[in-house]
Amino acid sequence: MAEEYYRFITKIKKKTGIDLRLYKENQMKRRITSLRNKRGFHNFDTYYEALLQDSALFNEFIDRLTINVSEFYRNPKRWDVLQREVIPYLTKDKSNIFIWSAACSTGEEPYSIAMMMREHFPHIQTEILATDIDENILKKAKEGIYHEQSLKDLPRSFKQKYFRTKHNLFYLDPTIKQKVTFRKHNLLADLYPKQVDLIVCRNVLIYFTDEAKEKIYRQFGKSLNNNGILFVGSTEQIFNPNQYGLELFDTFFYQRINTQNKEY
Repeated sequence: MAEEYYRFITKIKKKTGIDLRLYKENQMKRRITSLRNKRGFHNFDTYYEALLQDSALFNEFIDRLTINVSEFYRNPKRWDVLQREVIPYLTKDKSNIFIWSAACSTGEEPYSIAMMMREHFPHIQTEILATDIDENILKKAKEGIYHEQSLKDLPRSFKQKYFRTKHNLFYLDPTIKQKVTFRKHNLLADLYPKQVDLIVCRNVLIYFTDEAKEKIYRQFGKSLNNNGILFVGSTEQIFNPNQYGLELFDTFFYQRINTQNKEY
């Protein structure tokens, strides 16, 4: 069974570039096996052959690999810190800011940032890049259509101002959608953006191995401008941020150490 699974994930890496060895094995293996069995395949060899033949089956498989759970203003108290402390700090000596929402899923986080910047920092020129490994999810993000549950923590004024409702769905205002650029990106394989002021990557890295997390944190540190800030999820505290060129700014916010000379 183990040999068959490793053969399967080796083929998947060759086909997609996604290295499943860098995800926590028990969680990922359980997730894939459940999907495989649900579709009526009893071993990974036949399942892989079916994935090659059926694009719908393949897209479903890719969706299952990624953790597509997101909400607007998830953990609102952290968004208050972002608004009151982080953005003013990052823009105290500049009138423009580059923000990267990594592993953005269906777009709630980058769109939350776009609304916050429009409402509270209209004088700041803002570039927002949102990336994810799942192309199907990125298509959904670009549509900007959501169920009410996704908006439960969003400030009421934002909900009233930037959404219209139809058939119990919430449609995001096009002016906000235009503020975000979506792009496919693999955190474990692709080049990272440079000179980023704020990276938002929340509730994703808990699914990776320690080795993979260390690699990603080190890359994030290099992506940030001096004094740039990384915003992580409520279960993703970094216990030794200095090894990645970072230091604690506030709870779940880490600042790049301002140095031109050190390498991490």
